[in-house]
Amino acid sequence: MPWRTGTTAALQPLPEAVAPRARATLGSWTLESTADLRHLRAAEQTASDIRNRAAGIVRVGAPLVLASTAIPYAIAGYAQERPKVVVRVVDTDVEQLVERVASGDVDLAVGPDRATGDRVQRAAIFRSPWVLWCAEHHPLARRKRLRWQDLRGTPIIATGRDHEASVAQMLADQPSDARIAPVEVVDNVTTAFGLAAQGLAVTLAPAYVKPLAQTFGLAMRRVVEPETIREVCIYRPVDRSLSPPADGFAEFLGVSLKAWDRETQGTAGGK
Repeated sequence: MPWRTGTTAALQPLPEAVAPRARATLGSWTLESTADLRHLRAAEQTASDIRNRAAGIVRVGAPLVLASTAIPYAIAGYAQERPKVVVRVVDTDVEQLVERVASGDVDLAVGPDRATGDRVQRAAIFRSPWVLWCAEHHPLARRKRLRWQDLRGTPIIATGRDHEASVAQMLADQPSDARIAPVEVVDNVTTAFGLAAQGLAVTLAPAYVKPLAQTFGLAMRRVVEPETIREVCIYRPVDRSLSPPADGFAEFLGVSLKAWDRETQGTAGGK
C-alpha cells in the first residue's frame, strides 16, 4: 500500500496502529460487495423468472364446485412445471365472475357461460349438459333418462339465482305442462346436494359437478327434450394485459380443464 514519505510515494508497510483498522475496513467492503452482488443476481433472476412466466402470483376466481375440484387439479399440474408460480383461488359467485375480472380483483376466472360486456372476454373450454341429481332411492333414479314433464310435481331445489334463471330460460319455449319451477333456492350447491341426498328434493346442475355430487351419493340422470348444454369458460380482461405468470397459467389452464373434464365426467347419463 502506498505510504507517502516526503515528496516520494513508495509502498511501505502500514504502521502497526493503522493496519488492523485498514484490514477490517477492506474486509467489510469485500463482504458488502459480495452481498450486494448476491442481491443483484437474485433480483435479476426474479425478473427473468417473471418474464419467462416462471415466478409470480396469479389470482383465479371460480365458483364453489370448480374452485374445489377443477382448479386445484390445474394448480397441482402447473406446480410441477412452474414451482415458483403461486396460484391463489378466490371463491367467487357465478354472478360475480365477470365483474371481478373487469375490476382487477382477480387475474382470471373460470365458470359457466355468462354475458361479458366489453371489458371481459371469455373462451369456452368444454361443454356440460344440465342434468338432474337425486338420491339413489328416489323414484326418478329408476329411469335412465328424463323429460322435463317427468319432473312435474317433484320438489326441485335451485342453487343460486343463476341456476333458477337458467332453468326458466331452458323451459321458456316449452308447453305450459312441461314447465317447472324450483320450490326453494339455496345459496350453496352443497346445501342442495345434502337435501337431495336425503330424498327431500332433487336439484338440477351441469354434469361437471359430478365429483362433488358423488361424495353425497347422488345419482345423475340426463334431462332431454330439450337437452340443454352449458359451457365452462375462462374469463380474462380486455382492457389490460395479463402478467407473464397469469398469461402462462391461463394457457395451461385451458388444456388442464379439458383433461379434467375427460377424466371426471366421462359419459354423462344414467345407468
